[in-house]
Amino acid sequence: MLLKNIQEWTLLLLIFGVIAAFGNWIGYSVVPLSAVPGMVVLILICLAGLILQHVLPVNIPSVAYIGIIGILVSMPVMPGSEYVVKWTQDINILALATPILAYAGIAIGRSWTDFVKLGWRSIVVAMFVMVGTFLGSALIAELVLRMQGLI
Repeated sequence: MLLKNIQEWTLLLLIFGVIAAFGNWIGYSVVPLSAVPGMVVLILICLAGLILQHVLPVNIPSVAYIGIIGILVSMPVMPGSEYVVKWTQDINILALATPILAYAGIAIGRSWTDFVKLGWRSIVVAMFVMVGTFLGSALIAELVLRMQGLI
């Protein structure tokens, strides 16, 4: 069962990686061939997090494992971290987010009846969450940039 999941995750991550590499090329002029090592590193980190989430008995979401692994492999004290940072520095985060958000949109669109069952209140709450997240992020960015004297 786990082997079948790993195969499916690998295929899905490879598809996302290819789409993100082309998005990185179109949007940020990074040649896909130069982004391949970074994409492979990111795919392996995601795959390791997904596997850990299913193997370990602790009920922690895979995104937490992925984040922890990503932080650990990029820390300066870890052997090989300079390569991880070098390989992934050309990959823009928005190029990664685009296929993921498209997939989320398709998933919501497929289960539109379930979304409608939540009612209008969930739409209002979702709008407040999005606006609050945007304003909070903008405020933090403003403060940090002012503290650094960049604006």
